Amino acid sequence: MNLLTLYIVKEVLKGSFLALILLLTLFNLFTFSDELKDMGTGDYGLKEIFLYLLLTSPRVFYELVPSAALLGSLFVLGTMANHSEIVAMRSAGLPVMGIIRSVMLAGVVLVIVSISVGELIAPQTERSARLLKTSSQHNKVIMHTRYGIWLREGNQFVNIRKVQGNSQLSNISIYQLNSQKKLTEIIHAETGKFINNEQWRLTDIKRTQITDNQVLPIHEEEKIWKTSIAPDLLKIIVIKPDNLSLVDLAQYINFLNKNNQKSQVFEAAFWGRLINPLITFVMLMVATPFVIGIKRGISMGGRLMAGIIIGMGFNILDKISNHMGLVYDLNPIIVALLPGSLVFIVACYAVSKTK
Repeated sequence: MNLLTLYIVKEVLKGSFLALILLLTLFNLFTFSDELKDMGTGDYGLKEIFLYLLLTSPRVFYELVPSAALLGSLFVLGTMANHSEIVAMRSAGLPVMGIIRSVMLAGVVLVIVSISVGELIAPQTERSARLLKTSSQHNKVIMHTRYGIWLREGNQFVNIRKVQGNSQLSNISIYQLNSQKKLTEIIHAETGKFINNEQWRLTDIKRTQITDNQVLPIHEEEKIWKTSIAPDLLKIIVIKPDNLSLVDLAQYINFLNKNNQKSQVFEAAFWGRLINPLITFVMLMVATPFVIGIKRGISMGGRLMAGIIIGMGFNILDKISNHMGLVYDLNPIIVALLPGSLVFIVACYAVSKTK
């Protein structure tokens, strides 16, 4: 790696990470403003809000890397162009493709960091953030495990294996303890449906009453369960693509297909996650001819505004493509590749016209 290549790589990385910090700060400020509306609900206070922001930052970081690469490279290369550094480099024998190659080397570093954060850190912290917010707002002790969700309400311990929508449950077990922490009753219900405030209708119930002298089994067709466990508290158990790594997404898609369940949303998320690192290279490819092919008198504000418009336009195109793919049941691989491919073709055409 020669000195010019190393210089470009370092400068693009510095600009991209600076843009990433600024974008992450901006997004967290918007999120902070939204979370303030929920402050005071249960134990959800300022401390919990800041911890929530900290835990959701890795996912936001991962999603912002392509945009930060675009803005950072536009800023750095634009500064070089305005200071005639690009002209000097080309006069010294560095071709346009040499500049692009140097920018792409910086992209390799960004992609490695992005994948590390997005696959190893973000899924765990995102689940922790949801758990923190939900448990704080409802004053409940909650544990989400492979055996469903566990909740504690006073001397009751509740295990819910499956949530079918926010207001319907199945395979519910309730363990009742007395003041001496001794088990006095076990209730198992096949299904549960939310009726109204603090009331669930349990059906197909098997009760077991436990005393010092005997264990008495009782069967009931239906029972009203009074509890402060509300449907929104159970959202924590619903699996979301943001909470899963690529490996987890692949395993969950396989599980859904084996059980003849719809997996389009998760397949779209899988291929989108797989393609996302490549979008960083596409954004860097867009920035290079945009800077080199435009006169150096263009202000930095103008370049950054162009970058913001390009980034926003790409995000809109990507979201439209994803929604159309889900609505019309299109191939998720094609849907994931289409926006990036179109932008890449335009960028390659711009490079070919750069002299």
